[in-house]
Amino acid sequence: MTKAAPIEAAGHITALLDEFEHSGPNGVHKCLVFEPMGPSVNSMVEELPQFKPRMFGMKVRYPPWMAKSILKQSLEALAFLHRNGIAHGDFQPGNILFTLKDLKSTPEEELRQEENVEAESISPPVQRLDGKQDKWAPRYLCVAQPLSPFTHYAEGFKVKLSDMGGAYFFSKPPEKPVTPLGLRAPELILTGAVNNTLDIWSFGCLIFELITGEPLFCVPGSEYENDDHLLSLTERLGALPDDLFMHWKTSSLYFTPERKLFNCQIGGVGPEEEPLLVDQISMEEQFDSTEPDIDLKEADEVKGLIRWILQYDPAKRPSPAEILSHPWFRNIDIGRL
Repeated sequence: MTKAAPIEAAGHITALLDEFEHSGPNGVHKCLVFEPMGPSVNSMVEELPQFKPRMFGMKVRYPPWMAKSILKQSLEALAFLHRNGIAHGDFQPGNILFTLKDLKSTPEEELRQEENVEAESISPPVQRLDGKQDKWAPRYLCVAQPLSPFTHYAEGFKVKLSDMGGAYFFSKPPEKPVTPLGLRAPELILTGAVNNTLDIWSFGCLIFELITGEPLFCVPGSEYENDDHLLSLTERLGALPDDLFMHWKTSSLYFTPERKLFNCQIGGVGPEEEPLLVDQISMEEQFDSTEPDIDLKEADEVKGLIRWILQYDPAKRPSPAEILSHPWFRNIDIGRL
């Protein structure tokens, strides 16, 4: 991909600069060297100056102009991949990175990491708890050097997709994609189906998250994580179609044979317990409850956009190019470095 379209790829995907092998006590490891990048979209919001110091009750989320630019740039990157028949497979905020300022013009002393225990840049010598000499562990551990101070996040900033380890060709989908729990499409959860629109579903969830500052589906890992997710899907987006619902093996814990919801207690209820019913909140109601920093007209446009993307039928989900042609995205001016 990068060889076929190197210039376009460099604008959307973190560049692989080199690779080497490292031999150690646990074998030979292949190491990849990528271009230096700043924090991920997940963590950069914590570094913005308007949230320092953090005040009680403060809503920590990207200002709309930043959220829109991140969304459009990441969508352009997805469009590039999909045009080349490639799915990212692990599309999430943690894999979208901010670029850095020009490090070549930054004095070396500002970039150099001080190596001493007092500055906590390295740990004290590693020792076994039993006091015996260890032949395999490193003598000390270095703390990662954050590049937040050198990150470009002002107007005209740029983000790129990273971590292509879960990427796959449309023609050769994997059996088990590495998509995070809360960003998995319903057909992947219920049937394990891998199609060309899994990135699109994740992107629809990301629109909600970046504009509101809250995830659309928060799924803690547990024995019943799929039930938790599927109940949330039903609540936010409506009833699952029959061809998907029939694959939900534990649906009788929550629905009557007529598919009426009678219990929201994850894992079901015991014989002496009463079923739990809670108010159902649609995606639109959840969106409004976060009080996003956009006017009502734009909020309605964004909610309609999310609905258009998060369709249960993969064949009806729009492509990245079609989403880019949506009026909301056409009106986003991301600028360029």
